[in-house]
Amino acid sequence: PTTSDISSAASDVYKRQGDLGSSSDLIGSIFLELYPESQRSLRGNDVIREIRKRTAHLAGIGIEIRPLEKGPPVGKPIQIELTSRERALLEPAMARVRAYLDTLPDLVDIDDSAALPSIEWRVEVDRTQAAIYGADVSSAGLAVQLVTSGVKVAEYRPDNADEALDIRVRYPRDERGMKAIDELRISTDDGMVPLANFVTIQPAPGVDALKRMDGVPVELIRADVREGVMADAMVRKIDDWLQQQDFDPAVSIRFRGANEEQADSMAFVSAAFTLALALMFILLVTQFNNFYQSVLILGAVVMSTAGVLLGLLVLAKPFSALLTGVGVLALAGIVVNNNIILIDTFNHLRRLHPELDTRTVIVRATAQRLRPVLLTTVTTVCGLLPLACGFSVDLISRTITMEGEMAMFWAPLSQAIVFGLTFATLLTLIATPAMLALPVVLKGRLRGLRRQRQGKETDALETPLPVR
Repeated sequence: PTTSDISSAASDVYKRQGDLGSSSDLIGSIFLELYPESQRSLRGNDVIREIRKRTAHLAGIGIEIRPLEKGPPVGKPIQIELTSRERALLEPAMARVRAYLDTLPDLVDIDDSAALPSIEWRVEVDRTQAAIYGADVSSAGLAVQLVTSGVKVAEYRPDNADEALDIRVRYPRDERGMKAIDELRISTDDGMVPLANFVTIQPAPGVDALKRMDGVPVELIRADVREGVMADAMVRKIDDWLQQQDFDPAVSIRFRGANEEQADSMAFVSAAFTLALALMFILLVTQFNNFYQSVLILGAVVMSTAGVLLGLLVLAKPFSALLTGVGVLALAGIVVNNNIILIDTFNHLRRLHPELDTRTVIVRATAQRLRPVLLTTVTTVCGLLPLACGFSVDLISRTITMEGEMAMFWAPLSQAIVFGLTFATLLTLIATPAMLALPVVLKGRLRGLRRQRQGKETDALETPLPVR
């Protein structure tokens, strides 16, 4: 990318401690704001791809490029959470899963919450020896602070700062360090005593942060997917591998992040769709006073979702739990209206012309409602078709952008309505009239079977018995 594509850039250098949402070795971040799509030559994905290409040769630095998330932040699309009451089991299990993820070429920007390798110096005080020399343990601690981080004596908050700053006292730089502890002396009742007489310094593995969730030790592995790769497909692939492994039963592994948010969205859409169908059924039974016709209308609503799935299959697009789900709910209202006006017209004509047979009434009702149903479908589909195809039309600036940000965001909703309504219109004009005639056909066949049975019984009674 060039400077003509980037509107502004902001950097932040910091070190996070104990944050499950970031890596332990995170140094800083740079936020890039791009110009509007009509004012730059590259798309957002092209900019990300170019940044990856130009930073691939940097050695010793891991660079992650992530677009700004739409909606609540959930982090990377693939997040694997490992929990166990025994913290010692987490590190080997996490290393094992991380090694497998590194072999998958479709995953990028893989990181985990493991602590960085480090060494910390632990000061151990022999209280028995300290008592022999008459030394105070607290005085020994203050003496160690003077050669390390310093002793806090006060706080000061500048006028332009939100938090107070610590004022600490410590020895000059040349007299500080771990070697200086061996030369420290503290004051006792018997005079100055070397600190090394009762204090030892031992190296130990450093602890970055102890991470817990609901009181249980936890570690996270996060990964992003390459452009064009579905996160759900990778989640299923990783889950299949996890099912084949023999991890310790004390270690619990589950997926978090976008997968968890998608499950919550699917649960919401399913509950909303079920509630909408229940309310529709109650209103339809109340208005039509006919159980069969009410079920027929709801059946058309359910069958319209097949058109949505068929359209997504043709376009090779994923099912968006939120936007496609909302599109299915909006589609239900349109399909219900089309079927209501058709069935209501059928009932009205049957009352006005009782002398006509049912099939003739169905044909007349479908012919009268053909134009309103088609007009509803054509106007709705034509209005949403540009958005479904990824065109963003700006009437004020008189520009048309292909695969614009807003168009791609709302494309799943519009595609669900376009394909679902087109398929549902065929159901309304063909399947619904046929299902209206089904009870009449079944009744006619039942009458014919009953008459045939009665005729056979009559013939059996009239047949004379042979005389021997």
